[in-house]
Amino acid sequence: MTLTINGQPREFPDGLNVTSLVAHLGMKVDRVAVELNREIVPRAVWDATPLKSGDQLEIVHFVGGGSPIRTQTARRD
Repeated sequence: MTLTINGQPREFPDGLNVTSLVAHLGMKVDRVAVELNREIVPRAVWDATPLKSGDQLEIVHFVGGGSPIRTQTARRD
């Protein structure tokens, strides 16, 4: 089946639900948000949300880490 993910059409096997798609993409379920056909899909219903060819998804992957931003004050002499 063809799913459009973040604006890019991609081919996937039939029979996926939101949970299995996120796993298929190698993402951690606790670090993503999914929108299906312009509707946010609550994580509690991912298993019960089947996907069909032509669906459009936006998937946002949250990334943590990094270091604090340091600001420097310009010196005027």
